[in-house]
Amino acid sequence: MERKLVYDLPTRAFHWVFAGLFITAFTIAQTIDDDTAAFSWHMLAGLALGPVLLLRVLWGLAGTRHARFSDFVLAPGELRRYLRGIFTGDRTSWAGHNPASSWAAVGMMGLALAQVLTGWLMASGPDPEAFEDLHELSANALIILVGLHIAGVALHTLRHRDMLGRSMVDGRKANVTDGEAIRSPRSAFGLLFIALVAAFALQLWNNFDPGQRVVRILGTTLQLGEDGQPHAGPAGDEDAKGARHDDD
Repeated sequence: MERKLVYDLPTRAFHWVFAGLFITAFTIAQTIDDDTAAFSWHMLAGLALGPVLLLRVLWGLAGTRHARFSDFVLAPGELRRYLRGIFTGDRTSWAGHNPASSWAAVGMMGLALAQVLTGWLMASGPDPEAFEDLHELSANALIILVGLHIAGVALHTLRHRDMLGRSMVDGRKANVTDGEAIRSPRSAFGLLFIALVAAFALQLWNNFDPGQRVVRILGTTLQLGEDGQPHAGPAGDEDAKGARHDDD
C-alpha cells in the first residue's frame, strides 16, 4: 500500500532533536553527581531545549496541516474511544497525531517547558533550592509520560500494523487519502530549524566557561552547578565576578 507524506521535515526534526536533548539531560542527571564539572552539560542540554520548544510552538501555529496544534485530537471522548479501541479491535485511523499521541505531545512540551523555566530559575536566582522540588517533579512526570508514549507507540504498531515510529523518520503513513496528505515536506524550513538550533547551541558553547561553570546568555550569567553561588546579572559584570572570586 502506498505511503503518503503527512509529517513535514520541521516536525520530524523537532521530534528527534527534542528526544536527543531530553535523553542527554536525563542520562547525565541520573549518572553524574551534580557537584562535578561534567554535570554542567545536563544544564546546557536543558537550556538548548528552550529555543527548540519555541520554534515548535511557532510551527504549531503556522506549519503544515498535521504539524498544527489545531490538527491535534484533544477531545477527552476521542481519547477514551481510542484507548478502548486498542482492546476491542477498532481500526479507526488518523492521518496525523492520534488522540493518545496528541495528548502526549502537548504534555511532553508542557513538562519540558517547566523543566527549562525551573532550571533557568535555579541557575540564575539567589535561592535555587526553592525550585528544585518542582524541577524534579516535572522531570519525573516527563519521564513517565515519555515511557507511556513509547509503550503506546509499540502497542499501536502491534495492534493496528501502523508503523508510527517510521512515520517520524520519513514522514509517511499508510491508509492516508490524497486529501489528508501534505504536498511538501517543507525541507527549507526544516533545515532552517536545524540551523537555528545549532546556532543557539554554538552560542551556548562560546559563552560557556567550564572553569567557573557559568554560561552567559541573554544578558544573564547562569551558574551551572552547586559548587558556586548562583548569580544573576549582566554578562561581563566585573563587580559580580569579583565578588564571586572573593567568596572563593
